[in-house]
Amino acid sequence: MTQTPLATVILAAGKGTRMKSDLSKVLHPLAGRPMINHLLATLDGLQPEKQVVVVGRDMDALCRAVAPARTAVQDPPMGTGHAVMAAREELDGFEGDVLVLFGDSPLVSRETLDAMLAARRANSDPAVVVLGFRPDDTAEYARLITDNDGGLEAIVEHKDASDDQRAITLCNSGFMAIDGKRLFALLDEVGTDNAKGEYYLTDIVAIARRKGWTCAWVEGPLDDVLGINSRAQLAEAEAVVQQRLRAAAMDGGVTMLDPSTVTLSFDTRFGRDVVIEPNVFFGPGVDVADRVTIKGFSHIEGASVGADAVVGPFARLRPGAELQAKAKVGNFVEAKNTVIEEGAKVNHLTYVGDSRIGAGANVGAGTITCNYDGFGKHRTDIGAGAFIGSNSTLVAPVTIGDGALVAAGSVVIRDVSGDAVALGRADQSERAGAAARFRQRKLAEKQKKSA
Repeated sequence: MTQTPLATVILAAGKGTRMKSDLSKVLHPLAGRPMINHLLATLDGLQPEKQVVVVGRDMDALCRAVAPARTAVQDPPMGTGHAVMAAREELDGFEGDVLVLFGDSPLVSRETLDAMLAARRANSDPAVVVLGFRPDDTAEYARLITDNDGGLEAIVEHKDASDDQRAITLCNSGFMAIDGKRLFALLDEVGTDNAKGEYYLTDIVAIARRKGWTCAWVEGPLDDVLGINSRAQLAEAEAVVQQRLRAAAMDGGVTMLDPSTVTLSFDTRFGRDVVIEPNVFFGPGVDVADRVTIKGFSHIEGASVGADAVVGPFARLRPGAELQAKAKVGNFVEAKNTVIEEGAKVNHLTYVGDSRIGAGANVGAGTITCNYDGFGKHRTDIGAGAFIGSNSTLVAPVTIGDGALVAAGSVVIRDVSGDAVALGRADQSERAGAAARFRQRKLAEKQKKSA
């Protein structure tokens, strides 16, 4: 493929009223990041010389989200052709190829974009290449009218199409690859003589043909052109993204016992021979090394898991949690901003936050690191080989030395020396026969009340 300079124009000025949200439509997340950033990430692989996102008025949050891409404001919005016109200043003097895409259709693949650019750079030198698709229900889609040589003659809106044209199954996605040298010559002839009084980008195909320029089309898969205009369509797109992410993970050496129940993030990274049981959720920022087992119903976000570690079931790793090699975090354990060093175990019903659990240490069931005093966070440091008995409360800031033992049920408020035993609970006392006397007294009271 000829290395022609490339510019991309993403149309994202729509308010997305059907989403019923204060958030710009294209900022709604898919797999943990805004949908438009999925599209930008795909386009980055094409190394465009210019990236322009067309936004509406007062969309500052969107402008920040797409940086360093340039933005152009379309105000007021007057159709897709008008949106591309808004990018004129940013594209001034550019004579390469221009990809026009939609921020609310973020699932287009690199393969489809490559096919569009290859068609644009073919020997026939088409002024415009349009991406077509064949939906199960053609509904209200515009049709691509092709000639006997496979060229594109026109795009006809459904309402304007004849019965024969409506029988055509090849529909318009709206995505285009356009010759930058001819782009604005075409747009300058687009008018508003239509029912909506708007500038339609689709009109440039007929204008190009009148000028004697060829136009072409390529066909893409349905998932690539999926548009998101409602919460229901957002859920459909999420399902597509998740299916792609799971497939890539399994291709890379991950075993998923029930893939459909595993939710991944756009940046989840796995080593080889990882096993993931059902109903596991990965938020953004998770790295999982080789031979890790993640048991069912675990939730992991902003955390790293070292080689041969075991997580879960029913474990929660919050941001800043780091499990080193062969560490274990078991059922109903929550870890936040905590390093669990090699071979350490935190197996049951425990919260560790703002902590270090030393290599080979064992933290018993029901242990809590009291890291927050209502004003600030404080650290707990548990040394290598230490043993924390069940139902212990470690009031931070506190250090448990290497090899120390904290007796079950202790409340630890001072540092514990290495290899020492800490016992922080009240002495047990016993009153002989008191339980029998208690029961007799209560029974007599109950009988008296009944009488």
